Amino acid sequence: MPDFTATPVIRDFSFSELDLILASKSPRRQYLLKELGLQFKTEHRETDESFPEELKAEEIPLFLCKKKADAFDGSLRENTVVITADTIVWVEGQVLNKPSGAAEAATMLRLLSGKSHQVFTGVCLKSIRKTHRFFSSTRVWFKNLSADEIDFYISRYKPFDKAGAYGAQEWIGYIGVERIDGSYFNVMGLPLKELYEALSAHFVQDAV
Repeated sequence: MPDFTATPVIRDFSFSELDLILASKSPRRQYLLKELGLQFKTEHRETDESFPEELKAEEIPLFLCKKKADAFDGSLRENTVVITADTIVWVEGQVLNKPSGAAEAATMLRLLSGKSHQVFTGVCLKSIRKTHRFFSSTRVWFKNLSADEIDFYISRYKPFDKAGAYGAQEWIGYIGVERIDGSYFNVMGLPLKELYEALSAHFVQDAV
């Protein structure tokens, strides 16, 4: 007969063998990584976020996340994995990054109103042995936003730290987003399923 009194062996999926660094000041990315159950430190290094103008769509965040990770060259230790990410909104062949102020935020939201757009997040995982990059894409549909709704959201929530001037997890997302095709967490700035899979496949087996 099986021994039902034996203590089961439960595998640890918190990647405790890795010394994780999240290189981001974003409270949303920090929250999501904590919700994934991972132990990590935050360490942001200022990086020039310009990119070659010929880059399009997912090429932009893939370029920028690697640029952010490269800022850690020469400072990584054994078992350290630095996580960097960059998120953009792509609509009608143009990129929307973080708005410079209220006027630009309003322009962005008017552009997104009543149509669909794509959210691309590029993620770079870097250790002393390897660098791995991937991206996630999500399509988001907005209803027609009124001028008053746009003005209220910008005034109350000040979305100047968000690509495309909006957070799907805020008021404008509650009342304005009609549909999402793809990862919701990608829209928040960190595609968790893909991140979990990349850490599992490319870095856990390297830990010593």
